[in-house]
Amino acid sequence: MYVPVYWWAAGEIWQSEDHGHGPIILAVLVWLFWGLRSEIAAAPTAPAPALGWLLFGMGLFAYFVGRVFGISIMEFGSQPLVVAGALLLMKGPAALRLAWFPVIYFVFMIPLPSIIVDAITGSLKQWIASIVESLLYLIGYPIARTGVILSIGPYQLQVADACSGLHSMFSLSALGTLFMYMMGRKSRLHMGIMLASILPIAFVANIIRVITLVLVTYYLGDEAGQGFLHGAAGMVLMLVALVCFFALDKLLDSLLQPARKAG
Repeated sequence: MYVPVYWWAAGEIWQSEDHGHGPIILAVLVWLFWGLRSEIAAAPTAPAPALGWLLFGMGLFAYFVGRVFGISIMEFGSQPLVVAGALLLMKGPAALRLAWFPVIYFVFMIPLPSIIVDAITGSLKQWIASIVESLLYLIGYPIARTGVILSIGPYQLQVADACSGLHSMFSLSALGTLFMYMMGRKSRLHMGIMLASILPIAFVANIIRVITLVLVTYYLGDEAGQGFLHGAAGMVLMLVALVCFFALDKLLDSLLQPARKAG
C-alpha cells in the first residue's frame, strides 16, 4: 500500500529541506518495529475485532481519499490507524501496548499543512528578527530591523522561512521524543519537563543560528554568509539543540534521583 506513497515522497517532498527528515523517520520506524518483533510475536493472541476494524477502516478510508485526490497529509496520516488496527486484529491490545511508541511516531512523517506552516512561520520570523536585533544591539553592533529585514553594517539580511525554526522544531521534537523513549526514564516529572523543553530549546538554538549567520556576514562578507557557512549553521543549530537537550536530561536525572531515593 505505502510503497507508491514513499516512492512519490522520495522524488518530491523528501527532496526539500522542509521535509528532508522523512526518510530518517521511516528508517527509525523500521528499526523500532524490528526491535519489537519478538515481543509482539510472543504477546498473547486476543484479537479485538470491533476496535480493530474501526481503526483499520478509518485508516483505509483516509488512505483511499489521499491517493485519489493527492492529499499527502491523509496518505501519511492513515499509517498509524492502519498499523494500530492491524495489530488489534492480528494480536490484540497487548501487541498495541507494546508498539504504542512507534505507532504514535508515524505522526512525524505527516507533512505539515501549508496553511498552518505559513501562519506559524510568519510569527516566528518576526520574533527571531526582533530578538536577534535586540541582542546584537545590546552588545554594541550597528544593527537595525525593518520587519524581518536585518541591516548590519553595509549588509541587509532577510530572516527567510527556512530560518524561522519551525521545521527544526519539528525535527528536534522527533529526535527528542525518540531519545526519551530510548532512555526510558521512569519519573513522570522528568519526562514532562523534557517534553516541554523541546520547542523552547529548538527556538533558542535557531536564534543562535541566525546570530551566527549575521555575524559571519558582518565580518566575512555576504558570500561567506550565504555560502558553505550558511549550510554549516544548520548543523550548528541541531548540535546546540541536542547538547542542550542531553545536558538537561543529565541535570534532571541528578536532581530527581536523590528525591526518588528519599521517597
